[in-house]
Amino acid sequence: MRAVVVRTVGGPEALDVVDVPMPVPGAGQVRIRVEAAAVNPVDLATRSGDLVRAGLMAPGEVIGMGWDVAGRIDEVGSGVTAFAPGDPVIGVRDRLDVPLGAYAEFVVLDTGAVAAAPSRRSAVEAATLPLNGLTALQSLDLLDPEPGTTLLVTGAAGAVGGYAVELAALRGLRVVAYAAAEDEALVRGAGARWFVPRPADLAEAVRALVPGGVDAALDAAVVGLPALGAVRNRGAFVSVVGGAAPVPLRGIRVREQWVAADSDALARLSGLADTGGLTLRVADTMPLHEASRAHRRLAEGGLRGRLVLVP
Repeated sequence: MRAVVVRTVGGPEALDVVDVPMPVPGAGQVRIRVEAAAVNPVDLATRSGDLVRAGLMAPGEVIGMGWDVAGRIDEVGSGVTAFAPGDPVIGVRDRLDVPLGAYAEFVVLDTGAVAAAPSRRSAVEAATLPLNGLTALQSLDLLDPEPGTTLLVTGAAGAVGGYAVELAALRGLRVVAYAAAEDEALVRGAGARWFVPRPADLAEAVRALVPGGVDAALDAAVVGLPALGAVRNRGAFVSVVGGAAPVPLRGIRVREQWVAADSDALARLSGLADTGGLTLRVADTMPLHEASRAHRRLAEGGLRGRLVLVP
């Protein structure tokens, strides 16, 4: 089968399309015929070697690429009863120590990283959900806010931030969205009650809307201290990027979200996508062999939604 890998870290040209042996599912695993694989910022950091330099993954002769997958079950390993060949699924590869990822024609995942795909959405749309949806959902779980409390979401028009705004609104939270001025209608439509445009003084702008500061902040844009400044004393703060959280000033409970595959959570997200509770946004599709071009486009910024590779 064909797969995209990195042998020597570097720029987009480091992505190689190679022929590799077909992976075989072991006990408790499934093999998925990939129909779509989303391109995420973490993929750029993997390809460039930033994750190795940060100590988040070990150097390897071959580095697999891609976290998000949507496709159909091709084969199941021993002991698997929840899935059968032909089932449409979504999944996330959260392990960085394996040589093959979702940028491939087939991928093997543990069943704990797989769930039924949204039945009313295309595979391309569904591929945008796992990593970013799980990050938003698990970040909200870390914050654990009560209904009616106030929440700041930075990067509210991005992939993680957009899901966070929608999920927070569904939980009955009052959301302050921080994004580019041209995205105000988008984030208000997702459920934000208030809007602060970049590059306003974030802390002061938020406190003008919510005197004393918001109860919690979900920092999807990795703003850091300015977002912390918008949080009330002894509030809560979550950064979606490990190692980027600010110090816990003023008794604020500061946490970092390290995403983890979770089939039950994926199933909930899939159901919300089917009922219209979550908006799946696709910026563009490209063939698998144009992964390098996709990385260049993502690095340029300005996208709303995810680029998706199609084998």
